[in-house]
Amino acid sequence: MTAIQNAARRGDSAYVRDLGRAFVGALLFSLPLLMTMEMWSLGYAIDPARRLIFFVGLLPLLFGLAHYAGFSGRRGLLNNALDTFVALAVGFATAAALLFIFNVLDLSSPASAAGQLALQAAPAALGALVARRQMSDESSDEDEKEASYLGELFLMLAGALFFALNLAPTEEMRLIAYKTAPLGALGVLIVSIVLLHLIVFEAGLPGQETSETPLRAFIDFTLPGYGLCLIASFAMLWLFGGADGHSVQAAAANVVILAFPAAIGAAAARLLV
Repeated sequence: MTAIQNAARRGDSAYVRDLGRAFVGALLFSLPLLMTMEMWSLGYAIDPARRLIFFVGLLPLLFGLAHYAGFSGRRGLLNNALDTFVALAVGFATAAALLFIFNVLDLSSPASAAGQLALQAAPAALGALVARRQMSDESSDEDEKEASYLGELFLMLAGALFFALNLAPTEEMRLIAYKTAPLGALGVLIVSIVLLHLIVFEAGLPGQETSETPLRAFIDFTLPGYGLCLIASFAMLWLFGGADGHSVQAAAANVVILAFPAAIGAAAARLLV
């Protein structure tokens, strides 16, 4: 009986430690947006329908990250679901605490405050889920399992979405797109694809692909991965209204510019998660 109790205590202690890492990861990943003025106002300025679509669409992304990274060592459908909702709770708690401390949480309107928290909790929840992999020297067979091809692409999409989410609300992205000529946008597109390929397959970094030839890797991962970056960039621009009222050419320029950091995020996700 004592052995069972000791094992239970060790399990509880490990979970508390994992939960602590989750809060640290949430803080590290969400701090740039928590201190970004555009995000304070966009939380209540965005159309509620878009905000709802964003939040609902976030759930399968978080669930997938819980499967591959999860802040705890537990796996399985139920445990992944529990980690997902705990990560969301951590994200909301982190966002609420810091926005309140910064005195930028709109407490005059519950709807506005809820909108601010819903947007800010997303990157915090992402950070909570990947914290264990990046802040712990513990490893297990579950942690080291390789993702399938679709799983690899999913992780690239997750990284692209996170980086795009961090930069899409800022006016700088729109200004860069406005100042970029069509030829310059084409150059950014080419550089994005080249960097995505080099970071993952050619730079000799931990976690890079070694089983693919460069050409095969370019076809199987780099090109589809960049396509996912474009999708993630458009989705974030649509969410924040960055594509509203623009011509096709202007909207395309905004997407290509935002896809540059998204491509870095896609490469980093496959290396780190």
